[in-house]
Formats: sequence, C-alpha cells, structure tokens
Amino acid sequence: MNQQVIDEFRANGGRVGGMFEGVPLVLLTTTGARTGRLRTNPAVYARDGDRLVVFASNAGGPRHPGWYHNLLADPRLTVEIGTDDGRVERYAVTARPLHGPERDRHYAEQCARDPAFAAYQAGTTRIIPVVALHRPDLTDPERTKAIGEFLLRVHGELRQELATLLEEVDAHVAAPGSAGPGRAAPGRAAPVLGSRLATHCLSFCTALHGHHTNEDGAFTDFERRFPELAPAIAHLRREHTAVARTVTGIESLVRKLTAPAATGDVEKLRIELGSLAADLEAHFAYEEKRLLPALLGRAD
Repeated sequence: MNQQVIDEFRANGGRVGGMFEGVPLVLLTTTGARTGRLRTNPAVYARDGDRLVVFASNAGGPRHPGWYHNLLADPRLTVEIGTDDGRVERYAVTARPLHGPERDRHYAEQCARDPAFAAYQAGTTRIIPVVALHRPDLTDPERTKAIGEFLLRVHGELRQELATLLEEVDAHVAAPGSAGPGRAAPGRAAPVLGSRLATHCLSFCTALHGHHTNEDGAFTDFERRFPELAPAIAHLRREHTAVARTVTGIESLVRKLTAPAATGDVEKLRIELGSLAADLEAHFAYEEKRLLPALLGRAD
C-alpha cells in the first residue's frame, strides 16, 4: 500500500486519493538503521513556521514505524512535498524528535486537526513520537561551510573505501587456483566471490547511492542560495543518474557471482569497479571545483 501511495504522490504533484485524499502527506527517505539502504515512506505532516512536523503514529500500532528508528540512527533525510503549482519539491532536512511540552502541544494540535490521531494515541501504550524536520539555513556562512566540509569528508571516505575494495578484488583474482584474472586454472573452478567481499562491495554501492540521493535533495537549497551554480548542479545531477546505472550493474553482477550456481566473471567486476573509480574521481573533482568554493566561502 505504501508503494501505491508513493507512486500516486509523485505522479500527481503530492496529491493522492482514497483513504488519504485531502490528507497533508510528505514522503520521507531515510537511511535504514540496519541495512544502510534508503527507505521511502509517506507520513502525515503539519507546518510549523519554516519547519515540518511529522507524527510517528503507525496508525496506533504497538511499535514505532521503521522510518522513526532510521532517523534516530541518522537524522539526515530527504523529504518530498507537493507545491501549490502542482510539482513535487525535494530537499534535504535534519530531524529532531520533540519532547515534553513541545511534543505534547504539537500532538494536541494534530488531534484537533484530525481526531484519528487521538484514537491512535488512545489505542497504544507507547507515546507517539513527534519529529521536527529542519531545512538547512544556507544564509548562515558557518552552516554552509560545515556542509561543504562534510561533503569533502564524505568524498574522502568514499574514495578510500573504493580504493580498498579494488585492492581486495585484485587480491582475490590473483589468489592461488586462478590462471589469471577471472579465469580458472586447469581442473579448478573459476574464483568465486566470497561472502565477505560481496558484502563489502554491496555495502559500498549502498553508501554511494545513499550519498548521491541525499545530495540530490540538498541541491535544491544550494540552487536557491547560489543560483549561479544551477548549471553545475544540473551537470552533477546527470552524473548521479549515470553513476546510479553503473552501481545497479555492479550490484547485479555481484548477485550473479554469489548465486548458488554462480555465473559471471570476477574480472568483469574488477573492470566495472575500476571504471566506477575513474568516473567518481572525475565527478568528485568537478564538484569540488565548481560547488565547494561557494559553500566554503572561497573565491573560485
């Protein structure tokens, strides 16, 4: 049901029908606390000045919804919300759970707007969480500098992680029993991808995809604050799409290499990872040259 709501929301400028017709909904894309994978869920929201407030009601169920646990582990997420002109706007936010009187006031206001929320709270012993979603204030130079420094740090971590992964794949294909990269020695099976190496590869793909998805959300505010960066940001978005296709191909290849009747070529995986490394280095270099000087307050 969630996926049907998500698809309808995106296709109709944030509006849906059925049981949610007329209900103010926002899509939350969080990072899975256990899996690291991105998860999108619809949630009811209210506006509170410049921030959004969402309610982890789970329809009065006994447990908090998964998206709430995810944002506790990583408060950085992306929202999608309908606009007055029929579009869906997407941007990055930071989550802050509300407590005490502030939480109680917002929940009481939501109950007044929609009595179903009073029934949700009455039907469960848990205190339904209320979460404020804060859009970054890019008019604050210190805030933009912190964002720029964070992006640089993530780039460095992703570069190092991919370099380590490539070293591990190189060592794997050169291991005894191989007659060369990705080929079997006489009478020996071709080298298969071990579970640890496969997990490392998939974890990197998940982290990279999550970074680019969150960055796409942040780009919305970058464009508003620095309109002169719009062409560069459009270029980066296109590259994100291309990288996502490469990552999807790598994930598919890893699944083939780890299936019970493994098919595929480990050497092909090494080639694909090497190609990704080259593309990412060019992508990061472009972003650091065109985008980061504005965030860090430096002359280009």
